[in-house]
Amino acid sequence: MHGSYLYYLAHAPHDFYVPAKSGRPEGYGGRSPGFAWPPNLHEVPAEEVSRLPFDCVLFQSRRNYLEDQFEILTEVQRQLPRVYLEHDPPREHPTDTRHIVDDPAVVLVHVTAFNDLMWDSGRTPTRVVEHGVTVPDGVRYTGELERGLVVVNGLARRGRRLGADIFARMRQEVPLDLVGMLSEELGGLGEVGHGALPELEVRYRFFFNPIRYTSLGLAVCEAMMLGMPVVGLATTEMPAVVENGVSGFVETSAARLVDRMRDLLADPVLARRLGEGARHAARERFDIRRFAAAWDRVIREVAGRRVTAAAAEPALRGGAA
Repeated sequence: MHGSYLYYLAHAPHDFYVPAKSGRPEGYGGRSPGFAWPPNLHEVPAEEVSRLPFDCVLFQSRRNYLEDQFEILTEVQRQLPRVYLEHDPPREHPTDTRHIVDDPAVVLVHVTAFNDLMWDSGRTPTRVVEHGVTVPDGVRYTGELERGLVVVNGLARRGRRLGADIFARMRQEVPLDLVGMLSEELGGLGEVGHGALPELEVRYRFFFNPIRYTSLGLAVCEAMMLGMPVVGLATTEMPAVVENGVSGFVETSAARLVDRMRDLLADPVLARRLGEGARHAARERFDIRRFAAAWDRVIREVAGRRVTAAAAEPALRGGAA
């Protein structure tokens, strides 16, 4: 469902099996190109899933839960321990939307505390596992380009929620480049592979996140880990991640954001200071070992396996279970 998230999820010490179909339709993309997939991430034809033994099932979308499981899983497999990974905040209504999972036997995992707060999860138990990311060794912020960078896939087609109008307005005021799938539709630079993106983005003066209402983007976490100052809208989880004057700037006023961007373009020393603040915050909050350990706990809890912290550490150091 989400290539970047799957890449980081596979850092947990478990074997993950991803169903794929011919033509790679939505939800069945398997090991998509552009990632250095680890050996514990396995792609399997969807028609073979029913013949494989599993410890638990991980859902990531409504269609996974309402349709796909009845097409590719056996009745016995559908009774396995289950986790639903919810990537987004509710869309229908920000506070009164009931989650489709209404089952005390399923654990609903949210990727931000904001999402957990906003969903009505009913009787379904929830956990929050915040993002964990990695960046290449030796790739660090330089910021010599007096431009800002935006990283959003399919921005032209995803409209106001992802901030297409904000991006269009802002780039009339300050120099901005856009990368991501289908970014050419808005005059962007096109898609850049996950492995190649860090070396591109560290040359930009700042990272701009135009998104109004979705989860905290992995691209934001990665940019902070690289030491980039982040500018964005003060909505959803962003105000809890980016601290004004320390790691970047967040505002609900588009006009004030333009002023902040101009400050960064005019003052590379300020940009570098905020970038260092962003990197420090990211290293504290989005460490990949913390993320892998948190997912390890969730999977072991759901599958009914107890493990002490001392026993978990060697597994994390040793790779896939």
